[in-house]
Amino acid sequence: MYHPFSIAETFKTAWDVTKKNFLTIIIYTAIVTVVLGTVQFFNAFVDVSNDAFAEFLVFLILMIIQTYATLGLYKLIFTLIDNEYYEFEFAQLVPTIKMVFSFIAICLFLAFAIVTLNLLIEKGLQSYPENVTKVVQVLEVMLILYAALRYMFCACFIVDDNSGPIESLRQSRLLTKSHMLHLLALLGIMVLVIAIGFFLIGKAILILYPFVNVIVIVTYRKLVYSNLDVDDDVAETH
Repeated sequence: MYHPFSIAETFKTAWDVTKKNFLTIIIYTAIVTVVLGTVQFFNAFVDVSNDAFAEFLVFLILMIIQTYATLGLYKLIFTLIDNEYYEFEFAQLVPTIKMVFSFIAICLFLAFAIVTLNLLIEKGLQSYPENVTKVVQVLEVMLILYAALRYMFCACFIVDDNSGPIESLRQSRLLTKSHMLHLLALLGIMVLVIAIGFFLIGKAILILYPFVNVIVIVTYRKLVYSNLDVDDDVAETH
């Protein structure tokens, strides 16, 4: 390939992007944190446990707000990368309704799949000894981790390629097909970075959360360019 995928180069690029746009990313993350915190604060004082419809409505509103916040951060990072040498407008950072719907659809589908899998395993293992149950539970965790790695770029395709839920799942599966060891190593390093960050800085969510997302997006871009066999300069090749 023209530029084989490199974990070291990916982290270096992600750090460069974060360092160059640190203030912009931190301000966005801080605003989102305040908004989500405010919503959660008011939600804590609203008791809807006796009304199923109201409870579902509150859940849906919170999910929509969280989705806008997540996809907004992705659009911000993509915009900062693609417009490194150009100015951009605020409108470029607002996710479309299609993007929000696609992301929510994927989240609900994956949540349904995990819950269904758990129920099937619990029901199917009721008559088996405890050691068999533990082995199956470990295999279940490994299966979920595998699925998470294969579909970790769905949000990237939704934001960067305006893909629908089914298409983004397919695209992420194809993109990660030959890079599972790379992604597993990358995930391990990300977990280590987060652990060290929490240990050294404390609960520095304003720094760690956006940096992890920058790593994911840069990884996505690097893999796309590697598969296309083109130059992998994330700021110039889009």
